[in-house]
Amino acid sequence: MISKKINYINVIAIIPARGGSKGIPGKNIKNFEGKPLISHSIEYAKESKLVNEIYVSTDDDQIAHISRTAGARIIKRPSELATDTSTTESAIEHALNNIDDIPDIIILLQPTSPLRPKKSLDTIINKFIDSNNDSLLSISPSNHFFWNIDSDLASAEYDYLNRKRRQDIKPEEKKYFENGSVYVFTREHFELTKNRLGGKIGYIIFPEEYGYEIDVPKDLVILEQLSREIIK
Repeated sequence: MISKKINYINVIAIIPARGGSKGIPGKNIKNFEGKPLISHSIEYAKESKLVNEIYVSTDDDQIAHISRTAGARIIKRPSELATDTSTTESAIEHALNNIDDIPDIIILLQPTSPLRPKKSLDTIINKFIDSNNDSLLSISPSNHFFWNIDSDLASAEYDYLNRKRRQDIKPEEKKYFENGSVYVFTREHFELTKNRLGGKIGYIIFPEEYGYEIDVPKDLVILEQLSREIIK
């Protein structure tokens, strides 16, 4: 159910997509399931009835053209904020300084996470608003047994002497990883901290199959196969 408070809140989505990528050249516009990779994040934002505007922050003309055609507005990012060492936060700050209609809530969508539960964004936004969080991130459960290493020794983060079957692990015992897919935060929080996370941090759980990111070429192949065989 849509929160009544949403009528008084300006929600925008920002998708950072620079042109340079060492892992996969031209990554953000690589073909993924029949369309440029970035189009999947734009279409996810467009499914929302609560997002008022979608912005793509980019330094690349081809990304800008594809994104504009897909329905996003373009924020031209200066080259000094689009290097290998540039932070996503610097792109967010630049974007907010170049938006006339000041937002209350920002949705950050990374194009390297093209697989998200269909039409889940409004649920996430309403959860964020109703819980009065300062920020929120999407996480996914992991069924791995984690270890730490120190020099030539390994130490377990679980009781390997009483190893549980994975199906017997209780919800409160599960480990979760930051999947990089969706972040939500208030403008006030970001202006105060210059970070997408902090304050009262909420979460939304995506199933593990939605938790993978595209960083190297083989990820494109794996995620396309995953999308075809499991998700669709």
